[in-house]
Amino acid sequence: IEAFFISIKHAKAFTVGINCALGAAQMKKFYTMLTDMNLGWCHVYPNAGLPNAMGGYDEDPEIFSTNLFDYAKDGLLNFVGGCCGTFPSHIAALANKVKDCPPRKLPEPPKYPCMQLSGLEPCILTPESGFQWVGERCNLMGSAKFKKLVDAYKWDEAMEVCLAQCEKKADILDFNFDSDLIDGKSAMGKFMRLCVTEPNVAKLPFMIDSSKWPVIEEGLKCVQGKSIVNSISLKVGEEEFLRQARLVQRFGAAVVIMAFDEQGQAATYEDKVRICQRSYRLLRSKLDFNPEDIIFDCNVLTIATGLPEHNSYGIDFINAVAEIKRTCPCVSFSGGLSNLSFSFRGLNS
Repeated sequence: IEAFFISIKHAKAFTVGINCALGAAQMKKFYTMLTDMNLGWCHVYPNAGLPNAMGGYDEDPEIFSTNLFDYAKDGLLNFVGGCCGTFPSHIAALANKVKDCPPRKLPEPPKYPCMQLSGLEPCILTPESGFQWVGERCNLMGSAKFKKLVDAYKWDEAMEVCLAQCEKKADILDFNFDSDLIDGKSAMGKFMRLCVTEPNVAKLPFMIDSSKWPVIEEGLKCVQGKSIVNSISLKVGEEEFLRQARLVQRFGAAVVIMAFDEQGQAATYEDKVRICQRSYRLLRSKLDFNPEDIIFDCNVLTIATGLPEHNSYGIDFINAVAEIKRTCPCVSFSGGLSNLSFSFRGLNS
């Protein structure tokens, strides 16, 4: 239920609810989860109990209405009705039973909302959640093995790479098919459709990763749940940046914003803060983009290269994150920590 609601929350539906499948007694715990998450109206239309051996339903109007009265007295109902096995007599008894009960009060929005992602299972990132590990082995630039399998169109074997990351407790799965040798858009769509059929993979949130917007859009069209787009930036200019962000919003995804603008990649503390603050202002003022759906990548850059101008890259990143967090409430941050050590490769001694 939580994963379902997270995946459709962006649509701002008039009412969200549950109907059929169960009777009121069995449905209540699931419906309560929904009312806990939904800031809008909720509805419930249960069956007249569970089906019997003959495929019929045994709850009479009195039992049916009494079971739903428990919802009403707990303040859970905005809209209520009946599904399989219910007749006008059931609805009449229900209406009479709940007529004096006040409707569910809509919850107050949280002052500091947290990021919510989902695959088939929810992934709610509270301040206590700690780091989330992004598995990048299904990335043509992150795994030579995966690239070789994709180049050979060995999709089932490529799926084994994906499953191995799940077994190693990745929290989010990154997928990137940027290559001059394959059609990235076609490969993204095909592999995403394959991934959603594998429960151990589909339970996790996906990160749709590409430098080409059509590839990202193809991935978003093929997955369930709430994904992360990786990435967009102001290097394409404000107009295109906002167009892409608007589509991210339409698909109900979160987004990684790179600290990159028309002048290039942010390397200094000042540029990281300036670009991220500008991106935040545009997203909030022009699109009313949810701040909890924004992830800033402030560019972890390589240190110890021997060039003096690179010496402050590490501390600049840390200080920039602190300042952006202070001035851009509710956002999250990502960082490629392995970038720090590029200059150390081959220097194990």
